[in-house]
Order: sequence, then structure tokens, then C-alpha cells
Amino acid sequence: MFAILGATGKVGRATIRVLLAHGYPVRAIVRDVAKAAEFEAAGCEVAVAHLGDKASLEAAFSGAVVVQVICPVLARSSDAFAEMTGAVDTLADALAASRAPSIMAISDYGAELAEGTGVTLVFHHLEKRLRKIDAALTFLRSAEHMQNVARFAGYAAETGNFPTMHQPLTKLYPTVSADDVGVISAELLMETRASAHPRIVHVEGPCRYTPLDVAEALGSIVGREVVAREIPRSDWLESLQRAGIGESYAKLVVELYDAHNAGRIDAEAGRGELRRGTTKLRDAVAGLRKSAGQ
Repeated sequence: MFAILGATGKVGRATIRVLLAHGYPVRAIVRDVAKAAEFEAAGCEVAVAHLGDKASLEAAFSGAVVVQVICPVLARSSDAFAEMTGAVDTLADALAASRAPSIMAISDYGAELAEGTGVTLVFHHLEKRLRKIDAALTFLRSAEHMQNVARFAGYAAETGNFPTMHQPLTKLYPTVSADDVGVISAELLMETRASAHPRIVHVEGPCRYTPLDVAEALGSIVGREVVAREIPRSDWLESLQRAGIGESYAKLVVELYDAHNAGRIDAEAGRGELRRGTTKLRDAVAGLRKSAGQ
């Protein structure tokens, strides 16, 4: 049995789709019982669990040969780092108690760094906690998701601008479709070859992009010229909060982009493997706009 936490997310859905297509038994773990019917219809067993509830998580993981986990995102929390790392601790305790023999953790580029990376420090904490568990571990470190860029498609169509905290505008940075992360995770889960543990795999798209490339891709989708514009560093926090992110989480995002722009967020040099997704940025953005009816 493959137990997939975060089944309703883009990564979890893609992992489940591939595993089912290859005939593997899947337990989809959801927070909302109303989501169960969709996965049951697809052929999954369903468990309902909450990230802060050790008992429900342990029950959801029980009997699974492999468990795939992902970090919580608490963008409106009053103390985002404390609450997210607390949820990670509960998750790790439940995994240890369930005695799952193999764990796939969806992690992040830069997770090996112990300071100065903002949101990514939660993934550092996740990897550190999971290393204490007696299980075969795989850390699938994902580059920034292309879907983050797609959020700006409507704004770009309206204004002709793409505001970015990736700076300078000519700097290449790694990104990947969330769907590709799920597909590659499923491929790794289905592999039977022996490997050193923990196994570290980095995943990014077929190529890297600059903010200028992103603006061009957005322009091709929205049908007008789109110009990339740097958000002044002094405006980052306010801009994030205007977008609906709580101050605590926004400060973590600011620290993350400082690390990005300093060149600290990348595949860990000399460690692990690199796998590439196949989805190009333009296709990821176009697909999301189509699904949103735009």
C-alpha cells in the first residue's frame, strides 16, 4: 500500500495518478471527508487525517509500505515558522509510531542549509526530523513551482506587467511544474534498485528561466506584451501582505528571496541526483489559465 499525504494537492494528485495507472494500491490521505468520493471513484482507499493530529496520521499511515509526505503551508498563521515546524514534529512522530518501512518526503531546494533561507528552513527541519526515523528515506527536493508564476497571469493580462522578487531580471533560476514533481516522485516510488539512504533527488524543469523569460511566456499566453519589473526590496513585505499573506509568513518569504537572489537556493553541490520534468513554463501557465476559464 502506498499512502499519499496531501492527496488533493497538485503533487499528490500526480503521484496517485501514476501509481494507479501502473496498478499499485493507493491510500489517499485527505483532510476533508467530502473529498473522499473523488479518490474512491478513482480506485483509492481513503483515510482522513489532520496534520496536527498524531493519532489520525498514525492511523492513516498504518500498514503502508511507503508513505509520501509534504510540508504544511500556513500562510496566514500568526507564528508561521513555529506552527509549521510543530506540524512537522507531529508528522514525524506519527511516521515513527506507524513504523512505515519507506518514506518519500517532498522537500525543497536549499533544504540542506540550516539558516537564512526563510520558508525553506521548514524543509530543513523536516529532513532533520525524518533522519531520526528507522526507515528508508528519500528526500525529493523540488525547485520553485511554475504554478507560482501562473498566479500573475491575470494581473499581466490587465496591466502588461510581471512584478517579481527574483532579481536581477537576467538571473536564471530553477523552477518545475508541480505535476512533474508528483510524476517523478511516483517513478522513484516504483523503483526497486538499492540506493544509499537517505536518498536525495533534486527535481527541476527542462531548463531554467530568468524573470525576463517569464514575462515573455506570460505575454504569449495573455496576448499582449508583458514587462518584467523588479519589486523594490523595501516593498516586498507590504506587497506580500497585500496579496493576502500574513506578516509572519511574509517575512519568511522575504528571507527566502534574499537567499535566492544571493545564489544560495539551488541543487546541493556534489550531493544527490538531478531529475528533470518535461513541462515548459509556457505550457504550465497556459494549462492553469485554461483550467481557470481565462
